[in-house]
Amino acid sequence: MLKFLLFVVVFALATYYVVRLLQQRSAGGGGGRPQVKRPRRPQPPPRMVAPDDDEDFLRDLERKRRRKDADDPETGPSTS
Repeated sequence: MLKFLLFVVVFALATYYVVRLLQQRSAGGGGGRPQVKRPRRPQPPPRMVAPDDDEDFLRDLERKRRRKDADDPETGPSTS
């Protein structure tokens, strides 16, 4: 029984080291040289744009206003 337990422990250790070696090689850590990671430049946070400063938003509002004025038969087209 002791021989069987020793065999299982040795087999588990050998399997662990083989799997670990394969993982290191597939991750680029093999070949004896540690992989140097380059620092990334920090991304600036997204700039918040107020609705009255956003050209697309203002253009869309103007389109909606014109469409509403053209479709509304009671008021007719506005003169402004």
